[in-house]
Amino acid sequence: MLNLDFNQRIIIDTTKMQWEASPAVGVKRKRLAFDAVESGHATSIVEFEAGSSFRRHEHPRGEEILVLSGVFSDELGDYHAGTYIRNPEGFTHAPFSQEGCEILVKLHQFQANDKAQVRVDYKVSAFTPVSDGFSMLTLHRFEAEHTALVRYSDSDKNILPPSLAGEEIYVISGELCDEFGQYSEGCWLRSPQLSEPLIMVKTGTLLLVKRGHLSAHH
Repeated sequence: MLNLDFNQRIIIDTTKMQWEASPAVGVKRKRLAFDAVESGHATSIVEFEAGSSFRRHEHPRGEEILVLSGVFSDELGDYHAGTYIRNPEGFTHAPFSQEGCEILVKLHQFQANDKAQVRVDYKVSAFTPVSDGFSMLTLHRFEAEHTALVRYSDSDKNILPPSLAGEEIYVISGELCDEFGQYSEGCWLRSPQLSEPLIMVKTGTLLLVKRGHLSAHH
């Protein structure tokens, strides 16, 4: 098991991690948090080499994906960089990549009765302005859980409002910082419930932010 104590703050620069082999030839991963079993809870960066594939499978308690680069594919279509995907429990597929891709994947983490299947391409979706230089695109919402993309475009620095419910952040581009350090593209942060990190975000930053889900793991 790795990083499954949800009361601990976790900060990982995924760009400094080494790739590990997966059960499929040509598919590598960097595991950020995982259970002891292959089909259990996991958060990973996964790389498909060009022409690689996974055998048909399903994911107990769902699968959540953000395509970071390249084109990720399955029987339902091709998903370019910028696509957010949710496949609920019971969905089966045989994913592959013709040209290669890199994805952020969360497995076995859906809440009970969350059956939504989602496909959102944020590069062609409209973000909603929240304040000057700060806009948001909601990707999925279920009960207290909220997954969104947050974009900062104008001001030199903005404050991301804290969340007492805990949160996970993945830096897609740009840079953010808090009292502990600075985090650029490829960094993954998890803050526990009741923490209030003071997060400053620079111009041109795009974040994947997930909140309200950590209590479901306790």
